[in-house]
Amino acid sequence: MSLYTSDDALLCRVFPTYLKGATLSWFTMLPPNSINSFATLVVKFETQFSTSGSHHLTSIALVGIRQEKGESLKAFVDRFNKVAMTIRNLIPDVAMHHMLTTLQPEPFADNLCMQPATSLDELRKRVAKFMQLEELREFRNQVRAEASGEKSKDEKRPPRSNWPTW
Repeated sequence: MSLYTSDDALLCRVFPTYLKGATLSWFTMLPPNSINSFATLVVKFETQFSTSGSHHLTSIALVGIRQEKGESLKAFVDRFNKVAMTIRNLIPDVAMHHMLTTLQPEPFADNLCMQPATSLDELRKRVAKFMQLEELREFRNQVRAEASGEKSKDEKRPPRSNWPTW
């Protein structure tokens, strides 16, 4: 709320027009004559809602994100990036370090250990390549499973020559 006035009475009357939900309910529950100045109103408001403000994440938030066993690289990177995007002033080297230490021991983690990424942009490019590889492997496994599933259905079926004719 910004008004170009220092009139306490006016500020106290305009203040509730900016409130809604829980803040408005709190304001309407204030005892009559409990506010004697705008400064008092501000102090009571801040005291009531000081813990409701948004908290800024730091790079420490990345420590708790780990690639779960069996979790795809894509799913992990998506989760990791969602948190990383909310961190103000994230240092790229810190993000790269946390990504490396939280990956499951798989080909991508091995590759990063042998040839560390020099920038966050390079890391993103390498992640994209490994995600494509992961998706290709998953597709191939699915095709193989479907092919072996169809064979087993055909093997269960008797040969056509033995089928009755009507």
